[in-house]
Amino acid sequence: MAFAKIVSLAAPTAVKHPKGIHPTAILGKDVVLGQDVAIGPHTVLEDNVTIQDKSIIYGGCYIATDVKIGKEVLIYPNVCLRERVTIGNRVVIQSGTVIGSDGFGFITIEGVHHRIPQVGTVVIEDDVEIGANVAIDRARFDKTIIGKGTKIDNLVHIAHNVTIGENCFIVAQVGISGSTSIGNNVILAGQVGTVGHISIGDNAVAMAQSGVNKSIPAGVTVWGYPAKPQDTAKKVNACVQNLPRLYNSVTQIKKKLEELQLWINKGQSKEK
Repeated sequence: MAFAKIVSLAAPTAVKHPKGIHPTAILGKDVVLGQDVAIGPHTVLEDNVTIQDKSIIYGGCYIATDVKIGKEVLIYPNVCLRERVTIGNRVVIQSGTVIGSDGFGFITIEGVHHRIPQVGTVVIEDDVEIGANVAIDRARFDKTIIGKGTKIDNLVHIAHNVTIGENCFIVAQVGISGSTSIGNNVILAGQVGTVGHISIGDNAVAMAQSGVNKSIPAGVTVWGYPAKPQDTAKKVNACVQNLPRLYNSVTQIKKKLEELQLWINKGQSKEK
C-alpha cells in the first residue's frame, strides 16, 4: 500500500475524464442527474435513468431504461447496462462490459430450443470493480448480485442468479454457472469454471484452471479437474507424473510373471 501511494504521488495518472454533458449524448425522458455528473459523446441514456453525484460515463455507452447508478461511479467507453440494473457507489466498470444481458435459459421440446424469459435484474454493490469484456447475466426472476468490494478481472462470465459475496477476487476467464452461491473473501483464480447450483464457502480458494463440480466448504483451497482439496490434488498429480515409470515397472513385472508361469508349466509337464 505504501508503494502504491508513492507511485501515485511520483507519477500521477494523466487520464482526463469527461466533464459535463457532451452535446452528442442522448438523454431520454425523466432522466435524473446529480451534481457534477459527466456524460461522454454518443452515450445513450434511456428513460428513467438515475445517476447520482460525481459519476462519470465515458462515450459510446448504452444505459437502458430504469437503470440506477450511484455516486462517484466510473464507467469507461462502450459499456452496456441493460434495463433495471442497479450500480452502487464508487463502482468502476472497464470497457466492453455488458451487465444485465439475458441469462442462458432454454427448454427443448421436440428438438426445438425455446427461450425462457429472463425477467430479473443485476445488483452491483458499492466499491466493486469490473474488468473489460465481462458479461454478467440478469437473473431469471430475482437478482444476480455482486457483493460489496468484490474485484472482477477481464473476460469473466457470471451467469444468471449467481450471488457473489463481499471482497471476492474473480480472476480472468473465470466462468460461473447459474445459481451458484459464493461467500465472502473467496478467490477464483484464472480460468476456474464452476457447475451451477453449488455453494462456495467464505474464504475458499479455487486455484487456476480448477473445474469445480461440487460445493466447497468455507476456508478450503481446491485445485484440479475435478477440483479436490489442495493436498489431495497434489498427491494425485504426483502419482500421474509417475505413470510412465509405473507403466515400465508393471510391464517388467508382467514379463517376469509370464516367464515364471512358463517355467511352472514346464515343471508340471515333466512330472506328468
